[in-house]
Amino acid sequence: MKVGLVSDIHSNRVALEAVLEDMPPVDELLCAGDVVGYNPWPADCVDEMRERDVPTVMGNHDVAVAGETPFRFNGMAKAGVDHAKEQLGDEQLEWLASLPAERFACDSRVKLVHGHPDDPDRYTRYTYPKEFSPRLLGDEDVLVLGHTHVQGAKQFAEGIVVNPGSVGQPRDGDPRAGYAVLDLDGLTVDTHRVEYDIEAVQEAVADAGLPARIGTRLARGE
Repeated sequence: MKVGLVSDIHSNRVALEAVLEDMPPVDELLCAGDVVGYNPWPADCVDEMRERDVPTVMGNHDVAVAGETPFRFNGMAKAGVDHAKEQLGDEQLEWLASLPAERFACDSRVKLVHGHPDDPDRYTRYTYPKEFSPRLLGDEDVLVLGHTHVQGAKQFAEGIVVNPGSVGQPRDGDPRAGYAVLDLDGLTVDTHRVEYDIEAVQEAVADAGLPARIGTRLARGE
């Protein structure tokens, strides 16, 4: 069984379309949260996940758009949240609000969270070995998380921990959109990157009146 993994789409329709076109055939698609925020197309990205019936968990930007959150946002992030609130209709907001903080998929072999399994707002980074460890795993074979926008995967005797990277706003120095494909039969995971039209996103950011840095940072993968 092949499973596509995405996270941190952040309203970047152009990057999402590139990922879905590049992704090899999969039996299931899962999303580790933050469908909205930052970029200009929250409605399109929410609708793509809804129409495909993609099992999705709630990210911190999803929480902020759908309701109240204690998470502290900088001005750029807040602008993306406010833009999403203006763009989304009632059904789209209801879908965001209905997302759980964690969920199991693929006969409970895969667990989805956004941040740390014990704290959805905590950044769990692949570059920190003590955090990205087998202790994160429970009874599942695979733990999928996002939030950091940094792609990485680690295989342990207990199973796999994987961050597919960010579709819509990578922060690991590689501006290409990130995703991963999990092979549950062989219990392996492959990470992928795909180029997309960043200039088109930058133009749309400007047209939407969003902070320019939302677009300029995309070209640097930061």
